[in-house]
Amino acid sequence: MSVRVGVIGGGLAGVAAALRCADAGAHVTLWESRARLGGVAGSFRRGELDVDTGQHVVLRCCTSYLAFLDRLGVRDQVALQDRLDIPVLAPGARPSRLRRTGLPAPFHLGAALLRYAPMPLADRLRVLRAALALGRVDPADPAVDGRAFGDWLAAHGQSPRAVATLWDLVGIATLNARAEKASLALAATVFQLGLLTDAAAGDVGWARVPLGRLHDDAARAALATAGVDVRTRAKVRALTAGPDGWRVAVTQKTHAQAGPGDPGPGGEEEYVVDRIVSAVPPTVATRLLPEGAFDLAAGWAERLGSSPIVDVHVVYDRRVLHHDFAAAVDSPVQWVFDRTDSSGARHVHPPDAQYVAVSLSAADDLVGMPLAALRELMLPALAAVLPDAASAHVLDFFVTREPHATFRAAPGQAALRPGPVTALPGVTLAGAWTATGWPATMEGAVRSGEAAAAAALAHTSVTAGVAA
Repeated sequence: MSVRVGVIGGGLAGVAAALRCADAGAHVTLWESRARLGGVAGSFRRGELDVDTGQHVVLRCCTSYLAFLDRLGVRDQVALQDRLDIPVLAPGARPSRLRRTGLPAPFHLGAALLRYAPMPLADRLRVLRAALALGRVDPADPAVDGRAFGDWLAAHGQSPRAVATLWDLVGIATLNARAEKASLALAATVFQLGLLTDAAAGDVGWARVPLGRLHDDAARAALATAGVDVRTRAKVRALTAGPDGWRVAVTQKTHAQAGPGDPGPGGEEEYVVDRIVSAVPPTVATRLLPEGAFDLAAGWAERLGSSPIVDVHVVYDRRVLHHDFAAAVDSPVQWVFDRTDSSGARHVHPPDAQYVAVSLSAADDLVGMPLAALRELMLPALAAVLPDAASAHVLDFFVTREPHATFRAAPGQAALRPGPVTALPGVTLAGAWTATGWPATMEGAVRSGEAAAAAALAHTSVTAGVAA
């Protein structure tokens, strides 16, 4: 009889864990409280538009996520640069470019940095020296994790201007934290893996289609083919260890309440499984898992915290962004993406219209800002870095917010990120917030799901009905 695995949570970590367990021959049930899979890396319909809940990119070094796309059969729906090339916009200035050469890392960005106009020449030279020093930092050292990235940068001669125009340009988007509030260990991981070790590692990729096409539609199809029983709109209420396994109490929406394609009868249901993979946020995990699951002090999940991301969506009556994506400095704009084709905007708005999405990470000061105030802030900011936007007519403007998009990548957080194995027999953890060695990224989420699945399947014996 194959082992029975229950996966709680249908984000990337949960889907990756469910597929890995099913591929190993387990009988898998996945419960997701929302109507869709994909978690914070999903999309939804707004009228006739497909809107991503956030703007996500993938780097060539994200090998687990790229393999995950292969497993889903959608790798061809993600573009990947032949060579790292980031347009950098600034008000009143010509665009700069961070483009790598054919030299090996870390020298592949030397020419681009020496020509990088947003920084004075002296800063450019000091950046090169700091980059070499950052490559020697050990991210696994607890003392490194306890130090702020901003403090390290200042100690290595990095001016506030260099931090604002380069280090935070990359760091805020990948860590969801500014340098002065970010762990040096996580920052070193990002820069070492993405820019300092392999010249091709930082080449940027992005979805050509709505994220829901990848992480919901394709994921459902792959899970179904693998034999996974997917239950959406299914909220797990409690876990109890019993003589025959883990008893899982689930509230399933009725057919009348559920959307099209949501399986299962309505009301309360109970399942019995041998293994549990918990792929939910940390505060949810602490409430859901029985006492004794975590060898951490009380309140650890709250101390791990969360950091918000805000996305500003604007549809203009003409093309204003002449790149697939760009970064910005000296501006409230951080990163801006052309989502016209992927959203279906050409079928909704005039043929010349363009839909751009601005991703604002570490958005503590923006997440609670009213829509009108965000419009007043962001439209002039976009016009300042995209000159064609100054004369364009705005056809639509809206905002999406993820108040708890990622864990807070602050110094000392490594001690609050548990590994996949809990103190409960047969219960493992997944999620980008667990101890993956990565910040809260799609790569980290997939890696965590695979690690949790491997731990869940490491032993096949059953003791007293609960997986040993």
